[in-house]
Amino acid sequence: MKDVNLIFLLLALVAEIIGTIGGFGSSVFFVPLGNFYFDFHSVLGLTAIFHLSSNLSKIFLFKEGLDKKLLLSIGIPSVIFVIVGGFLTKVLNNDFLEIFLGIFLVGFSLLLLIRNKITISPTSKNAIIGGAFSGFSAGLLGTGGAIRGLTMAAFNLEKSVFIATSAFIDLMIDFSRTFVYYNNGYIHNHDLKYVPYLFVIGLVGSFIGKKILNYIPQGKFRKLSLFFILIIGVITMAKLLIKQG
Repeated sequence: MKDVNLIFLLLALVAEIIGTIGGFGSSVFFVPLGNFYFDFHSVLGLTAIFHLSSNLSKIFLFKEGLDKKLLLSIGIPSVIFVIVGGFLTKVLNNDFLEIFLGIFLVGFSLLLLIRNKITISPTSKNAIIGGAFSGFSAGLLGTGGAIRGLTMAAFNLEKSVFIATSAFIDLMIDFSRTFVYYNNGYIHNHDLKYVPYLFVIGLVGSFIGKKILNYIPQGKFRKLSLFFILIIGVITMAKLLIKQG
């Protein structure tokens, strides 16, 4: 445990638990929290590796639920655009894009929480568009699960189906962007000491999150997911304000 930040690992565990409960993965918390401890590019590399283990855990724990149609309509455009976003990280200003993402998540989640009758139409077109945006955001900012969560919420999926499908799509995204980030030089040797710990955290956090989900009624699941997304947006903007201050 020498030279390993224990507070960072604890926050990673919390991010994994909440990400499992929300159904959109841990990166939406892990990325903004990780930016307090590492440079942005290092966080991208660690996030991709961390997610590979955590999503394998979710697929195993929730293997009884999987929507194959959504897997294709959201997953394929996600993989294509995560590669595009990953390559663009070298040329675009990430601060502007992060604050834009934070504003979007806060505004959209608040709208759906206050006006809960408003819904996204569960169409194939919206699934493809949502997949493209979530993949592009994942490649460019390290996190796209919240956008995918908003898209998938339109289809009113049962909890296990929502989480399993989201995790499988996330696994496809992480597998693709790991190669892009490695090619970009974002996976550093001095950060690899965290990988074994993050692998265990991915397993333990997914298991704890699944247990907590057993006590959450289906009717409250969508509202809980939107509440988490609101928090994510606030954290994203707060981090940037602290950085610029």
